[in-house]
Amino acid sequence: MSIVVTLNSKLEALLYSRAAKQGQDINFIVSELLANILDWEEKDSEEAIKGIQSGLNDFEAGRFRSFQDFTEEQRHKYNLPVNS
Repeated sequence: MSIVVTLNSKLEALLYSRAAKQGQDINFIVSELLANILDWEEKDSEEAIKGIQSGLNDFEAGRFRSFQDFTEEQRHKYNLPVNS
């Protein structure tokens, strides 16, 4: 299957440079980069869903704290001023 993508000249130059440095064909470099990005994106989405589900489970089990407690902790952690 063939897909045509139009790149700006800067990005095209970066891809050709990377291909040359690695001694690889540019098509291989682009395919590998896209595969890595798609794999990362899928894993990132799965981790986000797991984190959200974990938070919902904690909430349903009564394991949570008030917003006031959270903001107080953040103020101390990051040395933020107290707003009146």
